[in-house]
Amino acid sequence: MAKSQETYSKKEKEKKKLRKRQDKAAKREERKANATSGSLDDMIAYVDEFGNIVDTPPDPTKKKKVKAENIEIGIPKKEEVDTDELKGRVDYFNYDRGYGFIKELNGNNKYFFHINNTLEEVDEGHLVSFELEKSDRGLNAINVKKAI
Repeated sequence: MAKSQETYSKKEKEKKKLRKRQDKAAKREERKANATSGSLDDMIAYVDEFGNIVDTPPDPTKKKKVKAENIEIGIPKKEEVDTDELKGRVDYFNYDRGYGFIKELNGNNKYFFHINNTLEEVDEGHLVSFELEKSDRGLNAINVKKAI
């Protein structure tokens, strides 16, 4: 007599596969039973004035009016720079590269300057007067000369 081709492990694998199929079918039926209409209105979420996500639309009476000219897109506008002569002290100067920094006397601002923008020879620690010029990297000191 021939031995059966089905072993214990094969029977167990088949039982697992069958159980998995049944579980999957049960989950599918449960999802179908609990499913809503699936319309777009059911899926929309709103954000209230406090930043919380809610399912009710906002109250139109609480809507605030915003002027289009008050909306800033990109970099905010900077105040115009006073081009009068400012006074400061040369905080750092590199002779080899030809640049330095001036620290304003009446503030904590530091401004970059290049040796090409100096009218006189300056050194670290000198009191200088200068004007400001706007560049793509910020404000630069120009017309730098020793203060009297």
